[in-house]
Parts: sequence; structure tokens; C-alpha cells
Amino acid sequence: LKKAEIVKLVMSAETSPPGFDVLTSAPNAPLMEDAFGQRLELAARAFVARRGTGRTIIAGYPWFLDWGRDTFISARGLLSAGMVTEVVEMLVTFGRFAENGTMPNIIHGDNASNRDTSDAPLWYGVLCEEAAALVGGTLYEKTVNDSGKKIADVLSEIASGYMRGTSNGIRMDPASALIWSPAHFTWMDTNYPAGTPREGYPVEIQALWIRLLRQLQQRNLKPVAQPWAVLADQAEQSLRKYFWLEEQGYPADVLFAPSGTSAANAIRDQALRCNFLFAVAFGYFPGSQARRAVTSAFKYLFVPGAMRTLAPLPVWPPLEIKTPNGRPLNDPREPYWGRYQGDEDTQRKPAYHNGTAWPWVLPTACEAMMRAWDSAPAAVASAKACLGSVDYLLLSNCLGQLPEILDGDAPHQARGCDAQAWSVLEALRVWKGFETLRPSSEKK
Repeated sequence: LKKAEIVKLVMSAETSPPGFDVLTSAPNAPLMEDAFGQRLELAARAFVARRGTGRTIIAGYPWFLDWGRDTFISARGLLSAGMVTEVVEMLVTFGRFAENGTMPNIIHGDNASNRDTSDAPLWYGVLCEEAAALVGGTLYEKTVNDSGKKIADVLSEIASGYMRGTSNGIRMDPASALIWSPAHFTWMDTNYPAGTPREGYPVEIQALWIRLLRQLQQRNLKPVAQPWAVLADQAEQSLRKYFWLEEQGYPADVLFAPSGTSAANAIRDQALRCNFLFAVAFGYFPGSQARRAVTSAFKYLFVPGAMRTLAPLPVWPPLEIKTPNGRPLNDPREPYWGRYQGDEDTQRKPAYHNGTAWPWVLPTACEAMMRAWDSAPAAVASAKACLGSVDYLLLSNCLGQLPEILDGDAPHQARGCDAQAWSVLEALRVWKGFETLRPSSEKK
């Protein structure tokens, strides 16, 4: 090619490739003023796809389809990008698959039978709340199927299903109002071998649960038994009572408990992981505790562009990872694994959520930092600098995109999917949020 000459390449799975005239970008808000924000906005457009007459999000390229939790978390960023109509379509699409408090973990065509997730229905609730803040309360009146079921019905069904117990084993502990989750039902779901089973009461599930209850309270939806506000207050008190580790200075990652065991009788996991940052970002721990927790997280979990899933510190209780025939794969007292490489079952799976760093968690960590210090100017500046550390990833590896994961150990090599939806869209959501914190004199 001669200098400045342009060549366009179209790749399509269609029998007759579309012409350039129809290859337009999805509707979007005006590009942000700064180059970093613009790169994130452009990257975000690659993940929205059609599912029948509705919309969905491809979780990552080249390997993933549309996962429940990934879609709902990623779609929060689409709201920030101005793609509100598309997000409402996604809520309708997935609402159609809701059944007795459960939602699909992944969808294959019209097969939504995989419902091994305790967080996807709760993230659906978060997305509804944030979408309704933009479009108004009419969102809850949207029908999701031909029988007239509404989004409000879906949310009530999720809450009542968790309270009574779902068909896949999720249930509320009536004594604490906290949610018990089966093993491998959170985003840390590595199995065969079990890397992070987290059977019991995972901390981020409680934060999401409380947020759903508060939303139902605010919408004045009919409670199953006691008022939603009473249940939310009980769950929030239990979260602080049972999860906070005073000596360590951060919340437990999970209260380990077999099915039928109350939160009061569970074993508190002392491992330093990133999941409590959601509870801090949502405001469920008071200032001094929040500041101690966020300080620990950034001391041991932060790497440029991501947050580690486990700190390189001893854990208690021990975490044993074994092959199906019982061969040990790790040091149970020090399970941190800093490289995601090698054989899948004996090396990569044990590392996936035990030290591997994830870009999608960093934006929430930045929100937690600002929440802990009441959005003080120094905290906002620090959070913005930390989130800005993902910029180098946009300029390397898969150009213009953010990867799924990074090695926990330096030099933090990008791994997994080359382009991951929630990595991009969570960064975009929080970066755009910084715009609302700028003094009006700084805005054009």
C-alpha cells in the first residue's frame, strides 16, 4: 500500500456478504472527549449481537457466546454508552428465560437449561435498576413473553424463589436473611478440578441480594411475607456481623457451609480475594471498615489493568485442589498461582481464580475506593489513575480491545479471550462516571 492509502476488509458468515453501506456502528452517545474514553467506546460496539428479535452480548472473542452474568454486567456499560434501547431488549430477552427465580448461566440457541448460577439473576436485578433510572418506571411494565409476564414479575419471582429455595439449590437462610449458594455457582466457577467451589454464603452474592431487596422496596412490589425493607435490613446487618474479619481488616470472601447450615454456624474464609469490593462499592460497609478493606485490596490484589482474584498470602481454611484421582495440584495453605499457562486441567484451571488478574473487577475496585473515602478529590484522582492503567492493554495484544485475564505475576501477560466484553464495558461505565464528578468549569 502507498502511504495513507486505505483498504477495507469485510469478513462475514453470511452467504452473501453485506456491503459497506450497511455495516454501520450501533447507535451510541457522542464519543467522549479524551482518547482513552473514545477507545473504550469504540471497543464496546463489538459485542452487541442479535438473538432472534432481541439483543444480547457476546461475552468474549474468539470463544464465548452469551453468558447470563456476563451479559448483565456488561450491559451496565452499554447504558453508559447510550445504548439504552438495546439494553431494554436484553432485559426482555433474558426475562423470557426466567423460571422460578433462576436464569440461564449460558444459552445455546434456545437451550437455556444450564442454570448453575446464583449471581446472574441478581445481576439482572442490578441492570433493571440502572436501566429504570434512565427510562423511568415504565421499564418494570415491559412484558417479556406472550403470557403477559412483566419485568417486575421477573424480579419478584427471583426474590421469592431465593427465599423459598430454587430448584437448583439456591436458598435463603431465614435466621440471617443471607443467601446460600451451591458450589461453582458464582463467577469463580472453575470445576473439574474444583478450583474455587465457594459453597456457602459468598460475599458478593449477599451484596447483590441486598440491592435487589432495596429495589423491590423502592418499587413497592408486593412482598412474599415480611416487607422487603425489613428483609434487606436484616441481610445487611448479617453481612457486617458475619463477614467482617477484624484482625485481617477486610470481609471474608465466603462463609463456608454445606447445604442446610446457617450463616451463624459457617466457617469464615480468611483468604484475601476481590469479591468483597462489590459490597464496599454498594455501600454496605461503614467508612473505617471500607477504608481498611480497600487498602488491603490495592496493596495485594492490584496489578496494572486488573485485580488479582487471590492475594499471594497464606489462606485459612486450606484450599485443596486435586485431580479426579486425588492427586494434589497445589499447596493448600498457599494456593496463589501467578501464571495462567500450561495444561488446562492441572495448571490453568487451578490458576484461573486463584491469583489470575481480571480487568473487569478493577472498575468496581475504583468505585469502592471512592466510596470508602466519600469521593474526596484525592480518592477520585487515585481511582482514575488506577482505572487508567488499563490503557496500555488497549494499545497492545488485541489492538483496541481488553483481554479476559492477565497473569497475576509480572509482567502480567494477557491471557484468555483476546477481547472480553465485561473488561471493556465495566471500564467504560466507571470511566464515564468520572465525568459526573468533574467540576462544571472543567467540562466543555
